[in-house]
Amino acid sequence: MRHSYSMYLLTTTILFLLFGVGEFSPNPKEKQWSKYHTTKELEDKLVEIHNKCPNYTTIYVIGKSVEGRDLSVIEFSTTPGKHVAYKPEVKFIGNMHGNEVIGREVLLRLADYLCDAITNDVDDIRKFVESANLHILPSMNPDGFEVALGTPKEEKSWLTGRGNANGKDLNRNFPDLDKIFFGMEKIESELIYPKFDHLLELFSGDKDVEPEVKAVGDWTLGIPFVLSANFHEGDLVANYPFDEAKVDGVQIVSKTPDDETFKYLARIYASNHKTMAQPGRPSCDGTLENDFAKQGGITNGAKWYSVSGGMQDFNYLATNDMEITIEMSCEKFPDPKDLPKYWEDNKKALIEFLWSVHNGVKGIVMDKETELPISEATILVRNLSIVSSDNNGLIKHPVTSWTTGDYYRLLTPGSYEIICIAQGYETKSAQVNVTNSIKDSALIVDFEMVPLTEENYLSQYMGDMIPVELLQDDNSQVENDFNLNISEELRDNNILEDNTNY
Repeated sequence: MRHSYSMYLLTTTILFLLFGVGEFSPNPKEKQWSKYHTTKELEDKLVEIHNKCPNYTTIYVIGKSVEGRDLSVIEFSTTPGKHVAYKPEVKFIGNMHGNEVIGREVLLRLADYLCDAITNDVDDIRKFVESANLHILPSMNPDGFEVALGTPKEEKSWLTGRGNANGKDLNRNFPDLDKIFFGMEKIESELIYPKFDHLLELFSGDKDVEPEVKAVGDWTLGIPFVLSANFHEGDLVANYPFDEAKVDGVQIVSKTPDDETFKYLARIYASNHKTMAQPGRPSCDGTLENDFAKQGGITNGAKWYSVSGGMQDFNYLATNDMEITIEMSCEKFPDPKDLPKYWEDNKKALIEFLWSVHNGVKGIVMDKETELPISEATILVRNLSIVSSDNNGLIKHPVTSWTTGDYYRLLTPGSYEIICIAQGYETKSAQVNVTNSIKDSALIVDFEMVPLTEENYLSQYMGDMIPVELLQDDNSQVENDFNLNISEELRDNNILEDNTNY
């Protein structure tokens, strides 16, 4: 009898330690993450995290939703609120569709985990924030979320709360820069390579932009982001650009100039997720067509289905930022008790994806004489492994240096020529071998630029096309005509419209 009672006490003690009090409820740490946080609770949680890590975090608001809710971001950095040269910027965005809620909760938990990891110096997280800055926007669509959360399960449809308070799909509301890019590809002139980046200045359109999209767009343009992820639900796959098909109604791969790099980034997430790339995992819709596990857990967006006005394509064509979309679950609004499992499924993938911001090359562009940083310098990349008689290897996606002179260029391992062009300076280049073997830094390639005289500047950029005597004393008219001709050619090809700029 005593033996039986002792066994009972032992069993009870073990169950108590494992599950806590009550009917085997989760431990307190897990219990707080087995619920959906309202907008107010989310805001309070961000403040709580900041108060735990005041030296490594800051909270800021990028705008408001239609109904006036804050779009709050928490930043992790050793210099919160300040960009520092050589430190790349990363952003994570969740809950763009209000009824897709796992990303919102996982990102909130990620923020809490990062704070604890920094405080306790585990998992190299402190090392990460010493080498990069991370910005987390847990909810881009708080209005839609509140609708989805407040609607009884039996009354919810697949789309309840998806849009914002105006009923607009935020992932169809960004400027459609893809059509401009596709049109420029047809022109096929080396002269417009620098124009293959930052295409917003060429965009004309009359679509209304929702306040949430305006806020995120301004945020994206206002910080030199290098890497981003946008978290959705409805499938289980890492989706990479282009999202928009090059031919309407044709469901085929729509490649960016950085197709290999995007696939590389998508594989980093998918391969570190517990099940995303798992062989034999059934597709969410039961079809072979969308059996993404057979593709390593990744897909090209347009090959899946075409999206016009999407956020990830906007990031790529308007800025230096490379963004992928993570579909986290077949189910959009699962039982909250399952949220801890989604965290565990994604935790390693999130961390490894963060570290991938240190792939490729980075550096500072400065004036050799004054040692001052040069902003808006153009960085072109030539992939030396694919150079041939009919392919010069240039990747048609330049990036530009920030006000602090620093630039970042994500690349797969390989041999490259990095070319730096800055107005008024001699063009510089360097051949490098990218290995992506250093965890906390891309390969550093700095450029010290030598100033040119005006005559040599014009001769360097246009001397191969225009006689030198015509380049003298033109008051920059040749350069102005060059840029004007690009726009006129785009309009002749029905790529641009004369409407109000974004």
